[in-house]
Amino acid sequence: MTAAPPEIATLTFEEAMAELERTVGALEKGDVPLEQSIALYERGAALRAHCAEKLKAAEAKVEMIRAEAGRATGTTPAEGL
Repeated sequence: MTAAPPEIATLTFEEAMAELERTVGALEKGDVPLEQSIALYERGAALRAHCAEKLKAAEAKVEMIRAEAGRATGTTPAEGL
């Protein structure tokens, strides 16, 4: 997987999701010039990948905590990411 741009890599999950929602909203409106749409799409893809990575790390941490507590492990991936 390609590393997120530095400014995206520093975002929290919540910040990245909020920006992703704004990006998708701008693209859905359809009033953005083509070149800007492409740039927004690329940024959105990077934001989505960043969110997925953060979520995967959180799921791994929860599994580790559950294993240490002697509980059953195994998580179900979040839908859509």
